[in-house]
Parts: sequence; structure tokens; C-alpha cells
Amino acid sequence: MKISTKGRYALRLMLDLAINNTGEYIPIKRIAERQEISEKYLEQIITQISRAGYVKSVRGSQGGYQLTKPPEEYTVGMILRLMEGELSPVACLDEPGNCERADRCVTVEVWQEIKEAIENVVNNITLADLVRRYHEKGTCEYYI
Repeated sequence: MKISTKGRYALRLMLDLAINNTGEYIPIKRIAERQEISEKYLEQIITQISRAGYVKSVRGSQGGYQLTKPPEEYTVGMILRLMEGELSPVACLDEPGNCERADRCVTVEVWQEIKEAIENVVNNITLADLVRRYHEKGTCEYYI
């Protein structure tokens, strides 16, 4: 399983909003510049994130985006599943009962363990955790 650029950029976008939260709305153009991502591509991503209610927006010269909840309430898993769908390494875990071999398959147990390990990681790391890691690293603000 690979996380697409859409999933990776969505996480970077949400993290950028969390790190740069001053109470003001942040224009997508500013996020695109900091993250060195196409503004057009980020607009597509933010639309999906906004529809899910993860961010709120205001139009106009003072417009932009903000998180709707504190960073502690967003997990990496929430963001990735929004953009990627299920994080299963194989399709048969997403649609049990569709596999003719399910009753005698030994490898399905391996795939299930991999899925559980992935979910254990992404469901237990919040945006707040990533903000802390960012500040601990003391890296340039442009590299998230």
C-alpha cells in the first residue's frame, strides 16, 4: 500500500493550518507557497477536506481556511482515510465475503495484521503530536 500525493499533501495542508494557527484565516496561496505545492492541486484537496467539515473557510481579501476543531481532535488516520479510503493492504479486507478463498486462506491473517499495525499507528498520532514533533525538530517552517 502506498499513500498517494493527495493523501500526503492533505496531511501537510492540515499540519500547516495547525502550525500556523493565529486565529486568522490562512489563504490557500500562502499554504501552497510554504509547502511548494501547486495552488490548483491544493484547491482540489481542500475542497474535499472542507466538505468533510475538517476546515472552515471565508471568502474575500481576508479569507482563507482554519481547522474546525483543535489539532488534538484530528488523527493522521482520519485525514488519510478521507483522501485514500480504507488503508487496507489488500482489497479482500475491505469487502469480506467477496473472496471465494476466504474460508481457507492463510495469508489473509497476515494482511489483517498489517492493516491493524497501520491503523494502530495512524489512529494514535494527532495533528497536535505532529505540531510538537515539528517544534522539537526546530526545522525550517517550510519543511513539513
